[in-house]
Amino acid sequence: MTTPPRWRSRRQALAPLAATLGAVARPNPLVWAWRWRYELILATAMSYGAIKLARILGAGWALGLIAALIAVAALWPPARHRLAARAWCVITPHRVRTGCAEAFIHSRQGRLPAVLLTTRQPFGERVSLWCRPGTSAQDFVSARSVLIAACWAQDIRVTCSPRHAHLVTLDVIRRPASTRPDGPAASERPGESAAQVGPLRPGNEDLQQAATELRSYRDAPPRPLQPDPFE
Repeated sequence: MTTPPRWRSRRQALAPLAATLGAVARPNPLVWAWRWRYELILATAMSYGAIKLARILGAGWALGLIAALIAVAALWPPARHRLAARAWCVITPHRVRTGCAEAFIHSRQGRLPAVLLTTRQPFGERVSLWCRPGTSAQDFVSARSVLIAACWAQDIRVTCSPRHAHLVTLDVIRRPASTRPDGPAASERPGESAAQVGPLRPGNEDLQQAATELRSYRDAPPRPLQPDPFE
């Protein structure tokens, strides 16, 4: 009697369920255009600009001017850093969708979570997601290692909205710890929102200190979800 082979990884153990879970649905043309809108706009603008420059200055001068602009953007540190940060805001949503597809974070119809907004942060990028029915923030917590590798990041912090469970925020951390925002780590901050506190009249330092602490407690981001130890 032969013993069944052991799964060498969790991915191999889940592979037989891939067909049951379903594949990622192909986006329709409108969704595809929305996901690649920045690349399409950039390609259209660059093509139009190059044609206009070639008509005005000639092909040789146009190529020289474009090469000079590219050299300035690549060699001038402020411009290079700004362009790199903007490029990561365009690249990261694609990498997040790839990570979700590889980690089976999608609905039964194969729909991936929708990327609502990607903003630049001192530590990297912050991605706001809308979870489809059948997905939740806990799915992202369980698949953190897959998402980190897919996003080419150092770490990823998952935060769920305290009011709307379908809104999830991913903090894609690319910078060293010394360049992250000051203050305690998100895992050390309380998750509940404090009551609104208005300004107090001067003359009572104790109340002013309490109000300051309560405002900082109120403005702290929601507490990230923790992995399930029994999963």
